[in-house]
Amino acid sequence: MADGRRSVTRMVAIASAAGLTAFAGAGGAMAAISGAAGPRAAALSGTWRTARELPGIAALNKGGFAEVKSVSCSSPGNCSAGGSYTDGSRRTQAFIVTERKASWRAAIEVPGTAALNLNGGDAAINSVSCASPGNCSAAGYYSDHGFQAFVVREVDGVWRKAIEVPGSAALNTGGTALLNSVSCAKPGNCSAGGYYLAGGTRYEPFVVSEVNGTWHKAIKVPGIFSRPANGHVGPTAQVSSVSCVSAGNCSIGGGYYDSANIQAFVGSEVNGKWRKAVKVPGTGVLNKGEAQIISVSCGSAGNCGAGGWYTDSRGFEQLMVVNEVNGSWHKALEVPGTAALNKGDFAQVSSVSCASAGSCSAGGWYTDSADISQPFVVSEVEGTWHKAIKVPGITALYKGGGATISSLSCASPRNCSALGSYNDKSKRQQLFAVRKT
Repeated sequence: MADGRRSVTRMVAIASAAGLTAFAGAGGAMAAISGAAGPRAAALSGTWRTARELPGIAALNKGGFAEVKSVSCSSPGNCSAGGSYTDGSRRTQAFIVTERKASWRAAIEVPGTAALNLNGGDAAINSVSCASPGNCSAAGYYSDHGFQAFVVREVDGVWRKAIEVPGSAALNTGGTALLNSVSCAKPGNCSAGGYYLAGGTRYEPFVVSEVNGTWHKAIKVPGIFSRPANGHVGPTAQVSSVSCVSAGNCSIGGGYYDSANIQAFVGSEVNGKWRKAVKVPGTGVLNKGEAQIISVSCGSAGNCGAGGWYTDSRGFEQLMVVNEVNGSWHKALEVPGTAALNKGDFAQVSSVSCASAGSCSAGGWYTDSADISQPFVVSEVEGTWHKAIKVPGITALYKGGGATISSLSCASPRNCSALGSYNDKSKRQQLFAVRKT
């Protein structure tokens, strides 16, 4: 799995687009890094339970390849997740799965996507966000003579039919548009972001907002202009992550091509108006190649955190975080703590979630000394990040083929759910879920 990850362009492309929730708490201050957790820290952070196969996915996944893209929890034991699977005709379809009262129900195909995805056979949910139990939104893509972006809502526990993003067809003159991330501040009030192909040569990031249950027209992100990159495979600009703390107050992060390299950017919506996005401060010092923001989260309006990656002077991928404090983005910092695990010099935070200020969890993957992808989780307790650990129980599931965390969400500091994928003994990619309680 590690080799496959290396071969994919560093921009998050169709198959690995991440809808990733949550990072920093309301104070926006960078947490300290520490070693082993004491008894008080263990009591506050909770315990990760044994991973198990996701219910219902085997019945859908006749083609033997399934992937979780996103999970969101509105309260302890009440979550929704989505991604993709291959049906018996080897067509990729979008699925959604719901956890109620700490019990995962059977995964289902996203309503309405069969009709949208009729001509192309390639669809997936990239991001899910739940404002309250039974009230969620999800975003992704389907293929229909190109790739199109869709959104779908759950209202009072029932998933409605997916629809094409309003206004995206006018932007998407090149025939490719996808949503990577969605965030809901309250039911019926969400924002989502992704990318589209303009004129067939240039990718641009876009955002779209839902207000009181109605999705408005998509717009290009102000302040970002991506240049075509000769020889670059995949999108040259995109919104990777969105986080909203209240209706009309959101932050975004992603990457764009500036004619030399891919750079990381952040941006904010204030009182319903999107401001100009900016290059992440401090990445000029850290980044010797390419950089991108993968996950953004806001504890309050103007106080957010974001996590992502950059390439160091040796050309290896390293982790970074950056905070917005009182409306101002501070300098990005390298994340310490994974060096002991990351013997393969290739790691990525896939998802970060903060239930409250200074109480966060994160998940992703690293490569071990055998260059195999391994999933990790790490917890921040009372403002202090503790050591990252390999996901408990994962070795019993995979048979040497590697595994990753795709998405993680915390409803409280002690209650988190993470979903990911692993290769079984038949080399088929399967899904797992793991909880911290």
